[in-house]
Amino acid sequence: MEEKIFLYYTNDLHSHFENLPQIIGHFNEEKEVRERNGQSYWLIDIGDHVDRSHPIAEAMKGKANVQLMNDAGYHLATLGNNEGITLDHEDLFHLYDQADFQLLCANLISIDGVQPDWLKPVSYATTENGVRIGFIGLTAPFNDFYNLLGWSVANPFSIMEKYLPELAEQADIIVFLSHLGITDDEEIARRYPQIDVIIGGHTHHLFRDGEYINETLLTAAGKHGKFVGEVILTWDQEQRKLIRKEAYASSTDNLPKDEETEQKLIAYQNRANDLLGETVTTLEKPLEFGWFKETFIMKQLVETLKEWTGAECAMLNAGLLLDRFEKGDVTYGDIHRICPHPINPCLVTLQGDELLEVIRASFTKQFTELKLKGFGFRGEIIGRMVFAGASVTTSKLADGQERVDYVEVNGSPLDMDKPYKVATADTFTFGRLLPGIAKAENKQFFMPEFLRDLLADTLRKKVASK
Repeated sequence: MEEKIFLYYTNDLHSHFENLPQIIGHFNEEKEVRERNGQSYWLIDIGDHVDRSHPIAEAMKGKANVQLMNDAGYHLATLGNNEGITLDHEDLFHLYDQADFQLLCANLISIDGVQPDWLKPVSYATTENGVRIGFIGLTAPFNDFYNLLGWSVANPFSIMEKYLPELAEQADIIVFLSHLGITDDEEIARRYPQIDVIIGGHTHHLFRDGEYINETLLTAAGKHGKFVGEVILTWDQEQRKLIRKEAYASSTDNLPKDEETEQKLIAYQNRANDLLGETVTTLEKPLEFGWFKETFIMKQLVETLKEWTGAECAMLNAGLLLDRFEKGDVTYGDIHRICPHPINPCLVTLQGDELLEVIRASFTKQFTELKLKGFGFRGEIIGRMVFAGASVTTSKLADGQERVDYVEVNGSPLDMDKPYKVATADTFTFGRLLPGIAKAENKQFFMPEFLRDLLADTLRKKVASK
């Protein structure tokens, strides 16, 4: 006799609630079929369901996301970095207090030794016909950030080796819920063939029909709820083993919408508007924005960043502000709408020659016109770099590029051999956007403050009085 086992999953929703009614509608249809046929199924989330760039997630610190997951009937979830490092310790500690599903993250550790009641490393479930499934969850170890918030994330490979013997002994099937990213998922599949399925996320990769490394099935459903994932496992009762593994990721574009979820989202949005409606300051005139110029508000924000971090100079990209501030009352909701990014201030130490290369790179068209997605940035394009404490003289070349001719820091010529403390957005410490910053050995991150918290201070202290 054969038994089919169904796993339905989401990953990296990032609070893109516009796609949630379709996801829930699909889940509801599938649940009805499975229950009618007496088949076992589980609903799973692979992390980054919460993203504070959305006002609902911002206003309720992710708890509305958890309630929506409860209402959908999720059984299991793991933790993403957007839950882990965009909430302060207390908010994360209590995020899943009311969760009806089990949160699995075997490598998250509270530094004070007090673990949340909802946090478990592994979980076991049994199908209708007695097949035992072991689940384990792991998240990406961004300890430069987690440590500042009172958490530590252990090496995922060490943790996997710790729990795999237990899982192999107690379960017929092992499923890994991974918020590590595709590279680590592939390496884990190579190292640990006893894992049957890896459901992945974090790097927003999409496997429409699954991928195999040896006998391990890897699957992932992209990002933002544009796809929903399904795994079908076929177990042979006589042979006592899996005889078939299938994985699919289906577009949510044409899936039926769940009307009840749509109504809940409207109610949550109204609630968020109320919570974010407090007036921060009142403006006597509007404040313009522009992605390719130095506006008054951007200049003041960079000045605030320099002062707040104690830097010698500071730099931020104008694309951080998505709209202008209108005359009149400015609410926190306005600030969140105009600067929605979960980006923290950062202080790096650069030698003068390194700083010069960073400044030169920031003036290239390839940089300023880049349509950036990820690294905390939730805007359209990077835009022009705006400086405080540094004066940059440029000239235009025949091809339209801008050349950096001369740089001063606090009135003195840039000293190529001198170390400078430079404040910027933590975005630039990742990837290859500005390699000089990403490679800097000395980085100091400021948490849990976002750049929009500094923007609020700027509006209160530097702009309202003008």
